[in-house]
Amino acid sequence: MIPAVTPLLLVAAGVLAVVGGVAVLQTFGSRYRVGRLLATTPLVDLAEALSIAAGGRPRYVRIDGRIDAEDEFEDINHRPLVFRRTRLEAHRPGRWVTFEDSRETAPFEIRDGALTIAIDGDAIDTGLVVVPHESVGAAADLADRAPSDMLPETRVRATVEQLSSVDHATALGVPKQGTAPGDPPRLTAGLGRPLILTNLAPDEAMRVLAQGSTRPRIAAACFVVGGVLVVAGLAWAGLGAIAATFVGDAVPIALGASPSPPAAGGDPRSSGEGPGLVGQPFLALLAVIAIALVAVIVTTAYVRLTARPDKPTPRQR
Repeated sequence: MIPAVTPLLLVAAGVLAVVGGVAVLQTFGSRYRVGRLLATTPLVDLAEALSIAAGGRPRYVRIDGRIDAEDEFEDINHRPLVFRRTRLEAHRPGRWVTFEDSRETAPFEIRDGALTIAIDGDAIDTGLVVVPHESVGAAADLADRAPSDMLPETRVRATVEQLSSVDHATALGVPKQGTAPGDPPRLTAGLGRPLILTNLAPDEAMRVLAQGSTRPRIAAACFVVGGVLVVAGLAWAGLGAIAATFVGDAVPIALGASPSPPAAGGDPRSSGEGPGLVGQPFLALLAVIAIALVAVIVTTAYVRLTARPDKPTPRQR
């Protein structure tokens, strides 16, 4: 037997849809967190970031500027690099397993006009968002770099992520004073959040994080459907409470001249049950307030999760 649809059932279905949307986003792991921080972290200019570092009251902020360095190193195409990370992975049933993760970095900073702030290269980890360069081959192609116990025909993948000193970058982190006297202020991880660095426009960075998956759209649909169901369920309950209140006030007057008044202790609209919400306008008011609050919360959450960041800016000098 199929149960009748009730306001409580609609609200429960909406909550489940929202929980499902969150579960879908969680499948992205650390990339979901990085994307959320890129979309919601407030942008400050470099002067304000330096002021935060000097003030000693840490804040997690976003800054934009040009990458600058004095001691770059070159890639095979002679581009001046400040950071390069190379991961070698072996293919196992259903997954890739990392067996080598190497990093090369040169001291660099973000510059905006005459102002600069150093970037803590050692803190760059999951927050690096760049277009990866990938190549797939066999373990035999790696010669001595392959583990001794790896079969020569094992599929291996090399992924290179790098930053160049000709890039324009967006960085998210906590501005801090240098660790030693005379060291310049730096941007690093802090307040439980990673250092994030990307040389991509916001929309492109989100696409790289999503890796071409349709899961963000599925999650957004879950949030929209869940919000609609929750608001509809609460609106149904609230309107029912309001209707019961007004009808409850009107019924005794209408029945006052009736030759057959209702039996004492009962309610003509129910099977011998008490009056329920009749004559309880306070509950109706609470229902209306709840509808408004839920609508605001759901709408805000949806906008924050789906709104695009600032307009893309040029990423090359």
